[in-house]
Amino acid sequence: MKISTKGEYALRALIVLGQNRDAWLSVGELSRKTLVSEPYLEKILLQLKKMDYVESKRGHQGGFNLLREPDNINLGEVIRQLEGPLAPMGCASITKYEPCELEVGCLLKPLWVLIREVIAHVLEQTTLQHLLDGQFYLNEKDVRVPCS
Repeated sequence: MKISTKGEYALRALIVLGQNRDAWLSVGELSRKTLVSEPYLEKILLQLKKMDYVESKRGHQGGFNLLREPDNINLGEVIRQLEGPLAPMGCASITKYEPCELEVGCLLKPLWVLIREVIAHVLEQTTLQHLLDGQFYLNEKDVRVPCS
């Protein structure tokens, strides 16, 4: 699995919108706060709008805002919708399975499946609110990751 710039920038935009729940932010404001070019960010925001994560309002006081509460935005769902399967290799994918040449007797497939399971577990247990709070969960254990 590789998170593209589209996935990273979408999460950046959701974080900024989550930090500014009471304000409608223009693409320009979001661009400055996320360090993403306006044209690219606008495309991402329109995709997030189609996915029902953000809403938009036209006009002088318009812009973008979260459509859902941050604790109802699951990162696993967002990343899968934007990036596709979480598996590092097609042979480990549940939704986009692709057999490999060494399917029988392949000693790497269990590793790829384990990696997919760990990534899916962490992303599925993480909401936008967790990011805003700096809280992450692994095996029901609270893990704080310092931001530098």
